[in-house]
Amino acid sequence: MKNGNTTSYFILLGLFNHTEAKLFLFVMVVTTSFASLVGNAFMIFLIHQDARLHTPMYFLLSQLSLMDMMLVSTIVPKMVTDYLTGEKFISPAGCGLQIFFFITLGGGECFLLAAMSYDRYVAVCHPLRYPILMNWQLCLRMTLGSWVLGSADGLMQAAATLSFPFCDAHEINHFFCEAPTLVRLACADTFVFEYVMYICCVLMLLVPFSLILISYSLILAAILQMHFREARKKAFTTCSSHLFVVGLFYGAAIFTYMQPKSYRSAHHDKVASVFYTIFTPILNPLIYSLRNREVKLALRKCLGQC
Repeated sequence: MKNGNTTSYFILLGLFNHTEAKLFLFVMVVTTSFASLVGNAFMIFLIHQDARLHTPMYFLLSQLSLMDMMLVSTIVPKMVTDYLTGEKFISPAGCGLQIFFFITLGGGECFLLAAMSYDRYVAVCHPLRYPILMNWQLCLRMTLGSWVLGSADGLMQAAATLSFPFCDAHEINHFFCEAPTLVRLACADTFVFEYVMYICCVLMLLVPFSLILISYSLILAAILQMHFREARKKAFTTCSSHLFVVGLFYGAAIFTYMQPKSYRSAHHDKVASVFYTIFTPILNPLIYSLRNREVKLALRKCLGQC
């Protein structure tokens, strides 16, 4: 292949190519991914089956579980197949689809987490006005907006990334096609694209993250004014666990997409990507759902019926 030509395939070097504990890491990733799929699928089933969970809060949680399931399904099956067969080829079309679905789901989750933080703010700070401030119409609009904005960004980044001519080296030092990694192989000047992508990252990452921080700051202020120590402790524990997952997801994404090009490392990018593609999806059902009293009651009811 000559310099600047388009390529008929790329080679994904994978996650385990530079480590001695390949089998252990492979089993851990597969186990975590399977547990994530089962946990999120069960959460969607539970929310759908129990009438007490038919509220805006749990509808948003079901959408988060759906996004996490699709995110894991976009990345992990290809990675597992490549490891087991040794064939690490991926076509430009397949690469474009991975970029599109990854950005769509990751970007959509950014906005959805912001919507969920607003829901928690209204529930804690304005409980009597919750049916008005967080009605079903607003909930559906925020959910649809999350999917639409994520899809628009995914389509733009996938189309723009694959429009570049690529050099002789068509090896992607990653376990899936991610726009910042693929752009490094381009032979053309990518400054304009990287600048636009940086602006998109500000909109998709920093704006929702700022809204989340504002919401939880107001929640924390309300918690500190509670008179009952036990209620204050419970609310603080719940909010801190939520912020831990949010910080893990946004921190890894900001590290990958907003870090200056001169400081980027393929190894560091892969490690950061593992957090928001494999580990965060299994934490979401545990932190956001199974710690809730209503979910525990619904789980007991479901198990009792079984």
